[in-house]
Amino acid sequence: MQNPTLFQFFHWYYPDGGKLWPEVAEKAAWLAEIGITAAWLPPAYKGGSGGYSVGYDTYDLFDLGEFDQKGSRATKYGDKEGFLAAVQALKHHQLGVILDVVLNHKMGADEKERVQVNRVNMDDREDISDDIIEADAWTRFIFAARNGQYSKFVWDFHCFSGVDHIENPDENGIFKIINDYTGGGWNDQVDDEFGNYDYLMGANVDFRNNAVSEELKYWGRWIMEQTGCTGFRLDAVKHIPAWFYKEWIDHIQAESEQPMYLVAEYWSFDVPTLQNYIHQVEGKTMLFDAPLQLNFHHASKQGADFDLTTIFDNTLVAADASHAVTLVANHDTQPLQSLEAPVEPWFKPLAYTLILLREQGVPIVFYPDLIGASYEDEGDDGNNYTIELPAIPQLETLIKARQTYAWGVQTDYLDHPNCIAFSRSGTEEHPGCVVVMSNGEGGEKTIKLGDGFAHKKWRDLLEHREDIIETDENGTGQFFCEAGSVSVWVLAE
Repeated sequence: MQNPTLFQFFHWYYPDGGKLWPEVAEKAAWLAEIGITAAWLPPAYKGGSGGYSVGYDTYDLFDLGEFDQKGSRATKYGDKEGFLAAVQALKHHQLGVILDVVLNHKMGADEKERVQVNRVNMDDREDISDDIIEADAWTRFIFAARNGQYSKFVWDFHCFSGVDHIENPDENGIFKIINDYTGGGWNDQVDDEFGNYDYLMGANVDFRNNAVSEELKYWGRWIMEQTGCTGFRLDAVKHIPAWFYKEWIDHIQAESEQPMYLVAEYWSFDVPTLQNYIHQVEGKTMLFDAPLQLNFHHASKQGADFDLTTIFDNTLVAADASHAVTLVANHDTQPLQSLEAPVEPWFKPLAYTLILLREQGVPIVFYPDLIGASYEDEGDDGNNYTIELPAIPQLETLIKARQTYAWGVQTDYLDHPNCIAFSRSGTEEHPGCVVVMSNGEGGEKTIKLGDGFAHKKWRDLLEHREDIIETDENGTGQFFCEAGSVSVWVLAE
C-alpha cells in the first residue's frame, strides 16, 4: 500500500517543441521509484495557438497532435504518438494518469457567424443591456483538417452563451449571445463573483444546449478509450454549472471499468464556497486547497512575523480533508500569472513537509520544485533574461519519506507562533517520524511518543542536524530544528 502522491508534470513556461511527452516517458520509472503514485498531464489537445499553446485555449478536443490544425500537427508537448507512449510508460510503472479537461470555453474558431448579442457590464454580469446588436462573432468550429474523424459535431453560435470580441461593429467587452438557450441569461450554479462568473474567456460554452453536453460526454468516453487514463483534472469549474459536471462525472464513472480519480480547480479562498461546490456535485470530486496555498504564500513572505499555529486556519484540508488536494504551487500561481502567489524558496521545504508527511489531504508536487526549470522572460528594459527555478534539494527525500515514514496516528504540537511540530506513530509495517519546523530562530519541542519508543535513537533525515537524539525510558525526547528550517526525525537504528 502507498500513500497517494500526485505530480503535476508541467508548468506554464515549459518549453515548446514537443519535449514534454518524451520526458514523461523517460522519467516515469524514476517517479514511481521515489513514491509518486499519479501524474497530472497538461491539456493534450490542440489549442487555439497551435504548437505554442499551453493548452487552456481549447480548440479541438479530438486533436491530440494528429491533425495539421492551427499551424502544426503536434501540440506544444508533442504529437499523438508521443502522448500515447507517455501515457503507456506511466501505466507500465503503475502510475495513475490524470488528464486535464478544459471544457469552459473554445478559442480559435474557423469561421465567423452573424449573431445578435447584448452588451454585458463586466463588473456585474447580471447587468445585461436590452439593446440588441447585430455583429459578426468567431463562433463556428468545423475542424476541416480532421474532416469528421472521431466526431462530426460542428460548433456554432447555438453552442455558446457569450464572447469577448465582435466585429462589424468592432468591439471588445463581454457580449451575451442571443439564441434558443440564453433567454434566461447566464448559467446558474456558478461562482457569484461579478454577480455571475459563468463567462470567463473566448467563446463561452453553454451546457444548457443538450447537444453540447452530450458531445462532451461522448468526448469523455472517447478519451478514456484512447488513453486508458485513470483520472481527470477539471479546469475552471467555478465558471461551469455544477449540475453539468455532476452529470458528466456520473457518466464517465459509469462508463469506466474502474473508479476515476477526479480533482477540480475551484480557485477560491473561501472555504464555505468550496464546501458548497462539493455539496452541489455530491462529493464526486476533490478540490485543490487554494486557501492553504495562500497561507503558504503569506507565511513565506512574512517570515517570523507569521504565526505558524494558524497555518491550517480557514483551509479546506482542515474543514474537509477527504476532499482536499494540498499544494505548494502550480502553473497558475507562477510569476506573471493571474493567480500569482509564489512561495519563497526558503519556506518550500517547510510547506512540502506539511503536505507530504501529514495524514490529511492528498498532496501534489509541482514540476519545477522537483525537477527544476528555467525560462526566458522580457525585463522592463526590453532585454530577455533567463529565469531559473531551481529544484528543492530536500523534496525527493520528502516524497520518499511519505511512503516510508508518514504512517500511523498523527499528534500535533501547533503551540508556538514560530515553532511547530507533529509526530506520526508508525504502523507494524512502517516506522513513524517526528517533524519540527521553525520560521524564526532554531527551535525545539518535547515530544512524548510513549513507552514503545523508550530509549530509541533518532536522526534527522534531511541532515540539517548532525546530532543523534535518544528518548528516555518513557519514550519522551527533545527534538530540534535549525532557524527557518525543518527537521524530520526518524529512527536511527
